[in-house]
Amino acid sequence: MTATDKLPLHQAWRAEFPVTARLTYLNHAAVAPLSRRAAEAMQNLAQDALEFGSLHYDRWLACYEGLRAAAARMINAAPREIAIVKNTSEGIAMVASGIRWRPGDAIVAFREEFPANFFPWKRLEDAGVEVRWLSIFDSLDRVDEAARGARMLAVSFVQYLSGYRIDLEKFGEICARRGCLFLVDAIQGLGAFPIDVERARIGALSADGHKWLLGPEGCGVLYVRQELQDQIEPAEFGWTNVAGFNDYASRDMALRRGAGRYECGTLNTIGCFGLRAAFELLLEVGVANVAADVQALGDRVWDGVRALGFETLGERSSATGAGIVSFRGRGLEAHLIVRRLKDAGFMAAPRQGWVRISPHFYVSPADIDRLLAELRKISGAV
Repeated sequence: MTATDKLPLHQAWRAEFPVTARLTYLNHAAVAPLSRRAAEAMQNLAQDALEFGSLHYDRWLACYEGLRAAAARMINAAPREIAIVKNTSEGIAMVASGIRWRPGDAIVAFREEFPANFFPWKRLEDAGVEVRWLSIFDSLDRVDEAARGARMLAVSFVQYLSGYRIDLEKFGEICARRGCLFLVDAIQGLGAFPIDVERARIGALSADGHKWLLGPEGCGVLYVRQELQDQIEPAEFGWTNVAGFNDYASRDMALRRGAGRYECGTLNTIGCFGLRAAFELLLEVGVANVAADVQALGDRVWDGVRALGFETLGERSSATGAGIVSFRGRGLEAHLIVRRLKDAGFMAAPRQGWVRISPHFYVSPADIDRLLAELRKISGAV
């Protein structure tokens, strides 16, 4: 055990996040700051490409494989089940467009979802697919009944506005028993809370790097369970979807055996370097360790803003809490509160009339206490 192992996470790892010297960053549910490692990985690749072009292309290929392996390790999957995509939306759309839907098919979806996990299902309604719309706060019995005869259930691990975290294993049990594909939008939870695709029986999962993974924008991962890959066709088709993509003269369109079949062409190489480093950092810290601190920080915000008289959104418990807390009230519009916080060095976000706070593990409890003191000043000035 090293000396840093005995320290709270926010002390042991704070130097990895230079943003802390300038801001109290509480906006990881939007766009997170890069870790030092992710930034340096991309800087090194850029410098290498500046000086050598593609001379070290073998390192690029190794990075792609390293990213797939790190992502697979984080969710207990196999690297062949990981595709590299641009973002969460692309991954979800890949699944939505790749299934051969039939009139009368049914999907279970949720009204509170971010548009990336809402619009694809609305479009399918026009094609004769039934979408059974639920609230994320509905009971599991209600979810179970809606899943009867459904072909897919699509839900976020953590809701983007309320921060409500579902029990993936309970949802997965319902989907397995009902025989429907379990699709998870993991963007607001991956990196902050453990995910085990085997235990939760998840069929497909999509997330990109710029939120709780602390990586770059424009680079993400799509997990598709091996036995489902022949049922989900590539929505986009280019030269790298095929097994023989290294043979440019070949016209054989047989697909790659793994999830690489969903990669349509040249990848975001510099983003892959950053995202691989981001995954590896969180794996080193330990996602279970991260989860405990993120949960505690969220609880501290929730309890604190309620004590100040603000209204909080949704429900929160040890089982359903995450890193997102949204609140409103005390006579100020959300965007004005966020502006006042920004002036005082706190990064938050206004969302649909709510102030959304989302701290990560390197934020300290003292940072949250300073936030609450600033909110007391702001509300007292109204």
